[in-house]
Amino acid sequence: MKSKPAQTELAVLGSLSVEAASGYALRESIRDVLGHFWSESFGQIYPTLTALEAKGHVTRSDGSRAGSSVFTITDAGMRRLRELLGEPAQANPPRNAVLLRLFFGRQLGMPGCRDLLMTSRADAERRLATYEALIEMLSADAEHNADRPFWLLTVSAGQHTARATIAWATEALAVLDALSDAQTKDL
Repeated sequence: MKSKPAQTELAVLGSLSVEAASGYALRESIRDVLGHFWSESFGQIYPTLTALEAKGHVTRSDGSRAGSSVFTITDAGMRRLRELLGEPAQANPPRNAVLLRLFFGRQLGMPGCRDLLMTSRADAERRLATYEALIEMLSADAEHNADRPFWLLTVSAGQHTARATIAWATEALAVLDALSDAQTKDL
């Protein structure tokens, strides 16, 4: 099983394999690009860059602004990235705050459950719109032709997940409506 530091190395080296970046730009890229499917602790990025530099996996050069550095992946870093990519993906235990609350729906109450489901559906609809915009942006990006098919696969997974959440929330709202109707008839 891959440890958290190895996962952070994978995110950092993978991002640097696309393009060299300052620590700040790398942090922003991980948040804005990988953030659609991968969460990374920002407090780990700079120590990871330092450790990768010490191992010869990245090099540091002066950036365009005073005091900034640009990190570039080395050949050794590319070998390490491929090694990390070849390891089995680490399964993470599920943590779904919506399902946790819905599981205790009797205590939350019917209005709270409905609000939770409607919010979940609206969030999924927003994510779906974001993914559609990403597809347009990626299709217009001529600079990363070799990476595009793989990036589109990850966006497609996000689209499928968002659509599934929308369908599930709609179905769950119908179940709650049926429960409310049954409870009303029992009165």
